[in-house]
Amino acid sequence: MPMFVYEGRTSQGDMRKGEIEAANQAAVMTKLREMKIKPTSVKKKGGIDLSADINIPMPAFLQPKVGEKDLVVFTRQFATMIDSGLPLVQCLEIQANNVENPTFQKQLTEIKETVEGGATFADALKKFPKTFDPLYVNLVAAGEVGGILDTILNRLAAYIEKNNKLKRQVKGAMVYPIAILSVMVIILWVIMRFVVPTFDQMFSEVGAELPVPTQILITMSNFVVNYGLYAIVGLVIFFYVFRRALETETGRRLWDSFLLKMPIFGDLLRKVAVARFCRTLGTMISSGVPILDALEICSRSAGNYVVEDAIMKTRDSISEGRTIAEPLAESGVFPGMVCQMINVGEATGALDTMLNKIADFYDDEVEVAVNGITSLIEPFIIVFLGVVVGGLVVALYLPIFGMAGAVG
Repeated sequence: MPMFVYEGRTSQGDMRKGEIEAANQAAVMTKLREMKIKPTSVKKKGGIDLSADINIPMPAFLQPKVGEKDLVVFTRQFATMIDSGLPLVQCLEIQANNVENPTFQKQLTEIKETVEGGATFADALKKFPKTFDPLYVNLVAAGEVGGILDTILNRLAAYIEKNNKLKRQVKGAMVYPIAILSVMVIILWVIMRFVVPTFDQMFSEVGAELPVPTQILITMSNFVVNYGLYAIVGLVIFFYVFRRALETETGRRLWDSFLLKMPIFGDLLRKVAVARFCRTLGTMISSGVPILDALEICSRSAGNYVVEDAIMKTRDSISEGRTIAEPLAESGVFPGMVCQMINVGEATGALDTMLNKIADFYDDEVEVAVNGITSLIEPFIIVFLGVVVGGLVVALYLPIFGMAGAVG
């Protein structure tokens, strides 16, 4: 077996050098981990450096992102380690050495070094806002202050899992119809671009009088052949302008307001917003985060400007001495039942419990709504496809039937 030369640091920070006989680099890393040595350089004896620390810089857009699954696994394992009594720095080092995502591994290493430098765990997490959002950071800060970091981390993991489930349900309702319609558009374009012109040429050679449906179809086909490219360019420009408009505050507010007023989908999005708000606020209140800070974080994670405005107005009203339920009811965004249950929670001193119950209820409501939308859209798409395909066939073959009748 080949011989490898390594350099590394022990958990106490001492440098170590040596040689290891192993089948490959992965085996060397495994042995060094067993020896509790973090490698800084590994190379084949007489060969090039194989260290994971010496890499060709990769562009940011090619680096793997830290997904919610990575975050949930980390949070669960970290809570277990803290509950077992392991020191914070040691927990971070173990996690950094065991995560598979290289981006997350690098972030955890930097967080560990920051904590070793004297910063709190929450302050260290702030260095990576794309991975650890304000909700995560504030809950960790509350856990550190209250000495219940393991409990907070378990709550965070449960929150992320339920929030991720909610997102998957909504995406599931959108993906199916979009995929079907996209395939249908491509098939129609192929028919209009290549099939219909062939029939048009055949009909022109025969000189037969074409029925109105066939004339309409041929006119549409000629438009696709002659102006299809311009239409595609126009659509690209439209979507570019539309996306830039959504980046402005006014455009985003108008679009978010339109989404909530849409039939069927508007009600679904409202339920999603209510479930997310209640889950987030309930988790933060039960973790000891001040109500005003919790509402500010909830507004930033709402995902809809209309809902965000309603939450911020509620926050302003609370700072003036009012309850949560009153301004929420006045906003018109949150259903009356939600406001009444929040009012009961405030009166009984069990607001966090009531919010979590509301979130569970609306999670189930979203699931029912998604299943209903899916079951409603599926037959509609089938009928629509049948009408379109049937119309194409009839329009193309009507002249042929007419010519066959004339010959007979």
